[in-house]
Amino acid sequence: MWKKGWKRKTDDDFVGKHEAPHSRKFPKRDSDEGGVVDGIAVCQISKNRKVSVRQWQGKVVVDIREFYAKDGKDLPGKKGISLPMDQWKVLLEHVDEIDAAVEENS
Repeated sequence: MWKKGWKRKTDDDFVGKHEAPHSRKFPKRDSDEGGVVDGIAVCQISKNRKVSVRQWQGKVVVDIREFYAKDGKDLPGKKGISLPMDQWKVLLEHVDEIDAAVEENS
């Protein structure tokens, strides 16, 4: 349904006083680096889980994520965590404590 104030310029292009807001999303770029989009694959920790370092919103993050296969490509899934550098450094400081807790519970 047409809204008041909209003018149809072409079939796919509308202009008027009520212009649609621009999307802030950017198209995902395919990568040949083992399914990592815009990042550096550091290691694969299981069949579907990978660790990568990448830029997100202008900041470097350590990304631990599950991947899924689609059309012969590995694509990042929703399950995972992206740690900014401050959180990554805290995790690194506690690696020995984590290892000790794992040993106690094994």
